[in-house]
Amino acid sequence: MKNAIKAIENYIFGKDGNRPDLLRYAFSPDATLNMEVQTSAILFPPHVQGRKDIADVLVRDFSLHYENVYTFCFGAPPKPETSDHKCKWLVGMTTKTTGELRVGCGAYHWVFSPKSGLATQLSITIKTMQECPPQYRREVMDWLQGRNYPWCTSVEMLDSAPSLACLQPILVYVADDPLPM
Repeated sequence: MKNAIKAIENYIFGKDGNRPDLLRYAFSPDATLNMEVQTSAILFPPHVQGRKDIADVLVRDFSLHYENVYTFCFGAPPKPETSDHKCKWLVGMTTKTTGELRVGCGAYHWVFSPKSGLATQLSITIKTMQECPPQYRREVMDWLQGRNYPWCTSVEMLDSAPSLACLQPILVYVADDPLPM
């Protein structure tokens, strides 16, 4: 079934839940991942080729370091048969070793195959990744767990956000209407 919504959701559920097998329902076998990381708080390779390597980078390697991952896409989900989709995203997670919170944001640009509906290309911009002290873990996790997942409106996210200094750069980016790309 050609369905861009399901492809995006399988990517998010696969990445967030450490389920690399779900990426076969998100990406074509020869898909391309391009990453523009605009922060030094997290590292990813700039280019990854192939679904297996994408799963290694975005799920297997990622899950070695992070847990309690929640990724939200802002705005309306794409039409099921769309050829591309752009949206802002927000992610919250904890580091396995220290329990430190990480909250980041950026933009996705998806390109889908008209035949299979799977992503042939994903460009991810990581605008910022904020480190928050572990004492805010419960407050931030309650905030993230209380939102519609994975599709959420920026208004819902902003209106319910805890008033923490570490979140301010994230909230400013989410509140800024134009999608950078």
